[in-house]
Amino acid sequence: MADEVVLLDFWASLFGMRVRVALSEKGVKYENREEDLRNKSSLLLQMNPVHKKIPVLIHNGKPVCESLIIVQYVDEVWRDKAPLLPSDPYQRARSRFWADFIDKKINEWNFDVMFAKIAAIRCFEEKWGTKEEEQEAGKKEFIEALKQLEGELGDEPYFEGESFGFLDIALIPFYSWFYAYETCGNFSTEAECPKLIEWAKRCTHRESVSKSLADPKKVYDSLTSWVGL
Repeated sequence: MADEVVLLDFWASLFGMRVRVALSEKGVKYENREEDLRNKSSLLLQMNPVHKKIPVLIHNGKPVCESLIIVQYVDEVWRDKAPLLPSDPYQRARSRFWADFIDKKINEWNFDVMFAKIAAIRCFEEKWGTKEEEQEAGKKEFIEALKQLEGELGDEPYFEGESFGFLDIALIPFYSWFYAYETCGNFSTEAECPKLIEWAKRCTHRESVSKSLADPKKVYDSLTSWVGL
């Protein structure tokens, strides 16, 4: 009997994009159910009663929550194609460490925190009134985190070396949000981290990535609409 795979998702979700890329890399057929985050479905509340958040992967009726956990689950279940995590235990630990770094340092600036501290520089100043010193400090910390990741990438084509994998999947969705970050924060990621942008563009040449990431300008338009600008 074929696997029944359902993804509870939202088109602009960084975390949903991770799962979409992983499933695509593995060639897994699935049903994508778009959630209304302001009016969450009973299925979402039932499948993720603890956090009540997307994404949720439902595999043969059983839910798996949290994007990085889902990506690892996908890698373990559909192991016959495109391994995502390295086979070496040390390299797996390294990948998980930096994925955790991404969630703690890069994602920290997403939505409420990032847009209150960084995007306020131009777009949301009237909404939050963040002081200029705090805005600049937030932007500096964000760029510094990106530079640390760029240093970890080094001269390799992907974070896992020659192969696209787990750590690339953890970070690449943020590329679809860079336009919003830059437009609102008045900075250039490419000027600050040119090798990181080269890596991101290389990733988008993969079909799994290009068809899974949201359009950057659509993300920006949606965000400005969301806050009523």
